[in-house]
Amino acid sequence: MVRIGYAAGAFDLFHVGHLNILKHAKSACDYLIAGVVSDELLISRKRVTPVIPLAERMEIVGDIRYVDQVVAEDLPSKMEMWERLRFTTFFKGDDWRGTPQGLELERQFAEVGVEVVYFPYTMSTSSTALRRALASLEAGAIVSEPVAARG
Repeated sequence: MVRIGYAAGAFDLFHVGHLNILKHAKSACDYLIAGVVSDELLISRKRVTPVIPLAERMEIVGDIRYVDQVVAEDLPSKMEMWERLRFTTFFKGDDWRGTPQGLELERQFAEVGVEVVYFPYTMSTSSTALRRALASLEAGAIVSEPVAARG
């Protein structure tokens, strides 16, 4: 049987943690589909406006050698994405393991024969940390611009 994997994420501010998930996912399946969460879902779910627009995030992820297919994750549930794609393995960062959302996802996927595989979260880099760094740089630039303008 061909193992079709699905790894979903925002993939905004693409970093080594994203690459690690895709690399590990590809090593555990025959065909890897990467779902890039739409701007609308990111805003409604996480209250985060992506820095990089969906089309560009999809282009970046689609050019990663481990990814066989890239799709926009534009449906509100992973089960709806499964109905569209019929993957056999779902990959997720282990920050979901044991959480109410993760347990519910495992239960739903077990009913249709989908295996949930967790990968270690890359502690050294996160999109949240990158966003904070960008915000502080922007704040610093705003403060220093009038000083520089005065000469």
